[in-house]
Amino acid sequence: MPSFDKPTDQQEATRDAQGADSRAATEVALFEAFGGVRGMVETTVPGLVFVAIYTVKRDIHIAAIAALGLSLLLGIARLVRKDTLKHAFSGVFGVAFGAVFAMMSGDAKNFYLPGMLYTLGLAVGYIVSALAGYPLMGLILGPVFKENLSWRTRNPGRKVAYTKASWAWGLILLAKSAVLFPLYWWGDVTQLGWVKVALGIPPMLLSVYLTWIFLSKAPPPIDVFAEMEAAERAEREREATAR
Repeated sequence: MPSFDKPTDQQEATRDAQGADSRAATEVALFEAFGGVRGMVETTVPGLVFVAIYTVKRDIHIAAIAALGLSLLLGIARLVRKDTLKHAFSGVFGVAFGAVFAMMSGDAKNFYLPGMLYTLGLAVGYIVSALAGYPLMGLILGPVFKENLSWRTRNPGRKVAYTKASWAWGLILLAKSAVLFPLYWWGDVTQLGWVKVALGIPPMLLSVYLTWIFLSKAPPPIDVFAEMEAAERAEREREATAR
């Protein structure tokens, strides 16, 4: 009869340690990819400044310039701290685009339109990529985990997790868009601005949390860079032996 030995305490401890390491690595990778809580705050605060100043002053130019100036200061602070450049510049460019669009059009609501269109496009991208078998979350996080596209063919459990995460991001961002666009069309700028600020951090936190849940339960990533380095070392050793 086959033996069904229970795992030893040492084996269970090893598995628990491996699981904890995997969860910690996933958490670090997610914070690196999405800028952490600080990145979420930085994308929300300029919009808060814009709607607050516009509510009081009713001046598009003052509100837009103030929001852009704050975004620039936040970007410079990231550069001084030697943080990732993509987080330093992405927020600045987004706010600058919205500020210019609002001032040129003369409609304060257009300050938020570029970001809303980006959110909607991102939602569609997540959903379409998941349906196509190339989940966008895998394309984003694969290089961070040093697995590149190995999850598509060699690690099906990771592909399932990335697909679930992409669906989560897509549906959450789609729901956010379903709230904001009616306000853009039929509400006033104050309503749109405050609701957009309120919907800035919670949906992203929920999306990141669900992604963490899916990936922490998935198999560990295959480090393709380590594999290539090992293959190169083996090749050098064979050449040295041949000499």
